[in-house]
Amino acid sequence: MILKNPRIWVLLAAFAAAPVFAQNIAVVNGTPIPKSRVDALVAQLVQQGQQDTPQLQAAVRQELVNREILMQEAMRRGIATRPDVKAQIAVAQQTVVLRALIEDFVKTNAPTDAEIKARYDDMVKQAGGGKEYHLHHILVADEAQAKDLIAKIKAGASFEDLAKQYSKDPGSGKNGGDLDWSSPQAYVPEFGAAAEKLKKGEMTDTPVKTQFGWHIIRLDDIRDVAPPPLEQVKDQIAKQIQQEKLQAFEEGLQKKAVIK
Repeated sequence: MILKNPRIWVLLAAFAAAPVFAQNIAVVNGTPIPKSRVDALVAQLVQQGQQDTPQLQAAVRQELVNREILMQEAMRRGIATRPDVKAQIAVAQQTVVLRALIEDFVKTNAPTDAEIKARYDDMVKQAGGGKEYHLHHILVADEAQAKDLIAKIKAGASFEDLAKQYSKDPGSGKNGGDLDWSSPQAYVPEFGAAAEKLKKGEMTDTPVKTQFGWHIIRLDDIRDVAPPPLEQVKDQIAKQIQQEKLQAFEEGLQKKAVIK
């Protein structure tokens, strides 16, 4: 059958082209701009905190049209074939692909509730069994001076006054050696271990050596501290586990790689 009505030909051509135009937001000098490009840029902006509104959609469309016009001019001038530009394009392409790889890994290796609970229990245990110590200390450079100060304190001298006069710790020294409340695990191991051996009101009989010098430690009080509820720190723990999994994934690939 031969169609003699030219209007029918126009209608059929428009109908056939409709799906193509529906997939593009514009055609610039014969080059189509696909709607998928708009969707990708809008999604990126939404991730950065912007709201997906009709105004944003319109702004993105106009931006992509402007980019296409500039891109065509850049291609006309041969900018894209310059060695320095090609190198930057390769790096940018690699960055996009690697970001997608990481996103895929994170999605398929999300921490389980059991993993988060186990990490939470371990953190509570490491926090010193829910105990905080109120400590005072005096830090000096050598053992002889520390022993001399211990003798003076036992003879009745004020711990606080000696700390203000002799302690090298700029933070606590001016406050009479007061370290306030903290878990023993918050300090270097030698210091924390010595503090845990003390009873309330006791002072170390001998100086405690750490990387900072020689300490005289006094335990003023101990209190029970309830850990924060799991739900309060769940997201933070999940991110920590996720980061560790990603690091292990990268290290595993590095070990398998043949590098010459």
